[in-house]
Amino acid sequence: MSIEHYENFPVASLLCPPALRPAVTAIYHYARTADDIADEGDAPAGERLADLAAYRVDLQAALAGQPPSPRWARVFVPLAAVIKSRQLPAALLEQLLDAFEQDVRNPHYADRAALLAYCSLSANPIGRLLLHLYGIADATSLQRSDALCSALQLINFWQDLSIDGQRGRHYVPAADLQRHGLPLQALAAGQDSPAARQLVRELCDWSEALMRCGAPLALAVPGRAGWELRLVVQGGLRILEKIRQMDHAALNCRPALRRRDGPLLLWRALRMRAVAA
Repeated sequence: MSIEHYENFPVASLLCPPALRPAVTAIYHYARTADDIADEGDAPAGERLADLAAYRVDLQAALAGQPPSPRWARVFVPLAAVIKSRQLPAALLEQLLDAFEQDVRNPHYADRAALLAYCSLSANPIGRLLLHLYGIADATSLQRSDALCSALQLINFWQDLSIDGQRGRHYVPAADLQRHGLPLQALAAGQDSPAARQLVRELCDWSEALMRCGAPLALAVPGRAGWELRLVVQGGLRILEKIRQMDHAALNCRPALRRRDGPLLLWRALRMRAVAA
């Protein structure tokens, strides 16, 4: 059985080699805890940012081989061991905290480039950390990993359109809203319309194109990691398919993967392998 997921990223599942599960789990708990600091509960923004700053101090202690504070010892003691044994890149761990601080400030994104810049902090480091654990560092694989992770992050945004607006979180770029003549308030209120559905259609098409740019990584990575990536790719594409099946009315309903989707995802993952062969 898999444990929880951080966004759409697989963590410590049966497909992960047993030797890597402690490292993957430590990275997961590091990211999950920071995400909870940034996004859970009713604490004001200033308190969240102060907590993230304290969390960063513990990260820096772990990177320096020093003991962490007692507050998050359950996160940083195992993470410090993985940092030492696997030589995790410090910059990637720091970038995740940069993203969570950005989440607390809750900016609006002017255009797609600005949103992708956020994804480069919030999503892409996870993929690169996992590739690092597998000893994969060539430029092509890293570029494909970035495309795949950014696509997954974007798909998560479009999947959550019906709930993020109610929470005051807005990831649709302002330039896209303006092109369709939609005020931000319409999305926040969940106002469905032909223009809103056309907007969602374009955002999904953009995400799918990015996903397909990264998908060859799943065919290039050997062993269990490759199979994990195949299922991740198919899971993301399945969410987009479900949005299309509801005629892009994602402001009204949140699509989700169900247990019954499992056989279809497995079949499609197998077909990816057959096509590659």
